[in-house]
Amino acid sequence: MCGIVGYIGLRPALPILLEGLSRLEYRGYDSAGVALWEGGKIEIRRAQGKLAVLVERLAEERFTATLGIGHTRWATHGRPSEQNAHPHASDGLALVHNGIIENFVELRERLEGEGFHFASETDTEVIAHLIAHHRRQGLAASAAIRAALAEVRGAYAVAIVFEDEPATLYAARHGSPLVLAKGEGESFLASDVPAILAHTRQMVFMEDGDVAALTADAITLTDLAGRGVTRATTTIDWNPVMAEKAGFKHFMLKEIYEQPRAINDTLAGRIHQGEQRVALADLGLDPEFLRAMRRVVMVACGTSWHAALVGKYMVEQLAGVSVEVDIASEFRYRRPIIGERTLLVAISQSGETADTLAALRQAKQQGAKTLAICNVVGSTMTREADATFYTHAGPEIGVASTKAFTTQLTVLYLLALHLGRANGRLNPTDEAIHLRDLITLPTVVEEALACAPACEALAKQLAERRDFLYLGRGIHYPLALEGALKLKEISYIHAEGYPAGEMKHGPIALIDEVMPVVCLLPDDELKEKMLSNIAEVRARDGLPIAITQPAVVEALPAGTLVITVPACGPYVCPVVMAIPLQLLAYYIAVRRGSDVDQPRNLAKSVTVE
Repeated sequence: MCGIVGYIGLRPALPILLEGLSRLEYRGYDSAGVALWEGGKIEIRRAQGKLAVLVERLAEERFTATLGIGHTRWATHGRPSEQNAHPHASDGLALVHNGIIENFVELRERLEGEGFHFASETDTEVIAHLIAHHRRQGLAASAAIRAALAEVRGAYAVAIVFEDEPATLYAARHGSPLVLAKGEGESFLASDVPAILAHTRQMVFMEDGDVAALTADAITLTDLAGRGVTRATTTIDWNPVMAEKAGFKHFMLKEIYEQPRAINDTLAGRIHQGEQRVALADLGLDPEFLRAMRRVVMVACGTSWHAALVGKYMVEQLAGVSVEVDIASEFRYRRPIIGERTLLVAISQSGETADTLAALRQAKQQGAKTLAICNVVGSTMTREADATFYTHAGPEIGVASTKAFTTQLTVLYLLALHLGRANGRLNPTDEAIHLRDLITLPTVVEEALACAPACEALAKQLAERRDFLYLGRGIHYPLALEGALKLKEISYIHAEGYPAGEMKHGPIALIDEVMPVVCLLPDDELKEKMLSNIAEVRARDGLPIAITQPAVVEALPAGTLVITVPACGPYVCPVVMAIPLQLLAYYIAVRRGSDVDQPRNLAKSVTVE
C-alpha cells in the first residue's frame, strides 16, 4: 500500500527518488523518508505528513549521493509519526518495507534480548535488526538478507542499502509488489511502474522469494536459497504523459474524461466486425473447458466487486452459466466449494490486491481454471492466473476508481459474449446486436460526459447534506453500490446503496426532507417499478435525483431533480450510468474541499490484509 523507490547509477539519486515518490502519492501515505549513501555513510531524512514536508526539510541540504532509497508509509503497525516513518536503520544499513510481518512481536522480543534497541513501533524495524544480527554472525550482505527473510512470516517488499557496499542496492519481495528496471549506467526499483516510467519502459517484475542485487551496470536475481533465477523483461506501453494531469484540476477528473479513450482501447482488436463476433482467441481458455464449464465464481474487492456484480447479470443472461460473486476477503476464509469445471474470475485494477490474490491461489489449489481481469501488465495476478484479460485503461492515479471500473464492465461484457458463443447459448444474430452496442459505447460515453454541468449544479445544492441513499434495480443495483462508494470515498459523506425493491424493508425509514435519494432509472423493463420508488420518496418529502434517459423524463413525479444520459443498449447502460455517479461525487467533494485524489485513510492498492 506504501510507495518504494530505489536508484543506483551516475546521477544524483535524491531528485529521482523524490520524483518517483511523488508519482506514488496516489497509493496513500502518512509520512515519507529517504536514505542516501553520502560521503561514506548513510544519511536518513524523514517527515510526517505529505511528501512536500520532506521536500521542504531537504531544501537546505545538498546531496551528491548516487545511491539511495525512498519511501512513503501508510501506517499499519505504529501510529503515523516521524519516528515510525521509513527508512529504518541498524548497524550501518537502512531499509524500507511494504507489507506486514506477522511474527514481528516474537522476533522483536528475541532481538531486544540480544541487545538491539528499537526506535519505532513498526514491524519493519525487525527486518533491519534481523539482517544486522546475521551480519554480526559474519554473513555477507546478500546472505544476511536471505537468512533474515527466512525467519519472517508475512508479506514484504524491501529495499536495502549498506554503508560498506556503496556500489549495490538490494531488494526482495514476498506477497508485496516490487519492479526492477535497467537503464544506461543505472538501475531502478519501485513498488509500482509509474514511479520509474519516466526513465525506462523495460521492467522486470520480481516474484515471491526473489532477492535482487542492483548495481549501475547489472541486476542479479536469486531465490532465498541463493540459487540464480531469471525473470522476463516486460515492455510497458503506458506513456509517462498519461500519468500527468494534462490541465485538469485533479487526476480523478482527468480519468473520468479519459473513459471514452480507455473503453475504445479496451475494445480494440477484440471485435471482429467482418464476422460480427467477439475475437478473444488469444484469451488462453481452452474451448473444450468453456463448453463443459458449469459455474463461474468472481472474486474482487471494492469497486472491482461492484463490477463483478454487474458481470454476474451479463454472464448469466448471455451465457446461461451460473455465477457466484464473492468479496475476496470473505471467499478466502469460508472454505468455498470449487471444482475442476469452475472458472474463477479474479478482478483487480492493480493485480496486486492481497485478498484477491489469495482467493485466486486458493481456487487454483482446488482445481479451478483461473482468469485475471486486470489493468497492469506483468502484475502478480496476471503472472499467476491461467489466463489474463487486460483492460487498457492506462495508469489510474486517483484513489477513487473511475476508468478502471468502466473498462472492467466493458471486458465483462465481452467475456459474457465469448462464453455465450462458446457454449452455444448465444446465437450470431443476437451477438451482432450486442457488438453494435459495444462499438458505439465510446461515443455514447463521450456524449454522457455532457451531463457534467448538471452534476456540478446539483453538487452546489447538495454538498452540505450528511446522508445519501442510492437505489437501483437489476443490473443497476451494483451501480447504486458504486455511486454510494464513490461519494463516501472522496467527500466523507455517509451514503448507502440499496436494491430499490428493498426500500420498504428498512431504508424508507430514513427518508425525510433533507435526504437526497439517487435513483438509477434507465429506460428498461423495470422503469415502472423505479418510478414507483421515486413516487414513494416524494410522498415522504424526500429529494429524489433521477439519473435517467430522455424517454423517461416526462414520467417523473414533480419535484424530481434530473440528470440525463443518452439512450443505449441494456448491457452498456451500467457503463453510461456510471458517468454521472462519478461526476456528482467529484463535484460534491470539490465543493467540500476534500483531497479528491488522495482521500484520507485510503490507498490505491490494498496489498496487505
